[in-house]
Amino acid sequence: MKKEGIIVGLGEALWDCLPEGRKLGGAPANFAYHASQFGYGAYAVSAVGNDALGQETLAAFDAKGLRYEMPKVDFPTGTVQVTLDEVGVPTYDIKEGVAWDNIPFTPRLEEMAKNCRAVCFGSLAQRNEASRNTIYRFLDATPKDCLRIFDINLRQNFYSKEVIRESLKRCNVLKINDEELVIIGRMFGYPGLDFENKCWLILGKYNLDILVLTCGVNGSYVFSKGAMSYRETPRVKVADTVGAGDSFTGAFVGSILSGISIPEAHRIAVNVSAYVCTQAGAMPVIPDSLKE
Repeated sequence: MKKEGIIVGLGEALWDCLPEGRKLGGAPANFAYHASQFGYGAYAVSAVGNDALGQETLAAFDAKGLRYEMPKVDFPTGTVQVTLDEVGVPTYDIKEGVAWDNIPFTPRLEEMAKNCRAVCFGSLAQRNEASRNTIYRFLDATPKDCLRIFDINLRQNFYSKEVIRESLKRCNVLKINDEELVIIGRMFGYPGLDFENKCWLILGKYNLDILVLTCGVNGSYVFSKGAMSYRETPRVKVADTVGAGDSFTGAFVGSILSGISIPEAHRIAVNVSAYVCTQAGAMPVIPDSLKE
């Protein structure tokens, strides 16, 4: 049974062009897919080109049963060229001037914003003014009690101090990893603090309800007003880590909206994320046993 209200992943929709072939990527769709497994109507919101890759994108979402709002625009569907060096370390060329740089703010999007229980957005989709304005208009149209999750997701040079500051003002939940926390600490002038104090400082300065810090194999932390939760990262046989962070966010948000406490939502998110690492691809079906 679908629960009331919708969850939205808002931002980039793109294809990772790997040596072995193309894979559909983009954090917003991964987030929406995993949030939908907790019984909410979830949508991936972006834009695609009027091209074969755009058709392929929508067909892939249809095959996964993921709802979407993706107008066709006069720009090519987004791609990322992934190249591997001799030891297999990837470098990414995220193509610019693509469809997800130009997401239009439509009456349909405004209606979705008004009925939104949670929306997750990042910094990458804000690199171009058109999509940045759409993201801000969507956030500003959401109800007061909507969870607005800024999954900071710093990529290449596609972020700025101004974009991060504006996003922190508009969100009430921040998700950040340990490497990004170091960058933000330098950018905003508090590099000397330890990670816990940095997190408490950001939580208070921007009046956030929740700050989620992920540290890879070194576990994860959830800071909320007056409390902190820590969970170790389970040791699993990794198939790939694609989409693991997005599944963490989707599971955490789906759990919180279902009335589960923050420490329990944290536990569920860690277990879901670990499971996704054992599966190929970003969107496996999550067993019901991991959602409780």
